[in-house]
Amino acid sequence: MRTVAVISLVLLALTGLAAAQVPGGNVFFGYSYLHSPLVTTDSTNLNGWNGSLEGKVLPWVGLVADIGGYYGSQTKPGVAKVDGSVYTFLFGPRVSVSLGHFRPFAHALFGAGHTSSSGGGYSASDISFSDALGGGLDYKIVKGLAWRGQLDALQTRFYGRDQNNLRFSTGIVFSF
Repeated sequence: MRTVAVISLVLLALTGLAAAQVPGGNVFFGYSYLHSPLVTTDSTNLNGWNGSLEGKVLPWVGLVADIGGYYGSQTKPGVAKVDGSVYTFLFGPRVSVSLGHFRPFAHALFGAGHTSSSGGGYSASDISFSDALGGGLDYKIVKGLAWRGQLDALQTRFYGRDQNNLRFSTGIVFSF
């Protein structure tokens, strides 16, 4: 019994030391561009914002919560100009490695998307499953501060149709 207690204490101490070596994570916020349909099957250019919070579970693996909002307009045949928005709420793993001032990463994010549009007597909204596969590159400016470029293949399923969208985001990363 004494051996089990000693081994447990040693493992607990080593676990604490190992956890101290794992980086805390980062917060990202910036501009985002999404090429996606609003009211027709034709895609349109949407501009907005993207933010994420990453908590490290291992030095090269983190869990990410990613949210984004995109806004624009599109012409619906027989209606006129329709203004709309798309919001995404995604979660999943991200792998990364630091190489000097650079930190390339890749992620697989899954969650939900919401779209709504209205104008000219037309109004519609939908919620669907969404996923984003992609990655990017963080460039370390100074300790705790970096600049990110990110590119994702974002898939939504609004109104019962698959939409394969391109999402680009760039902005500031704060590491902790």
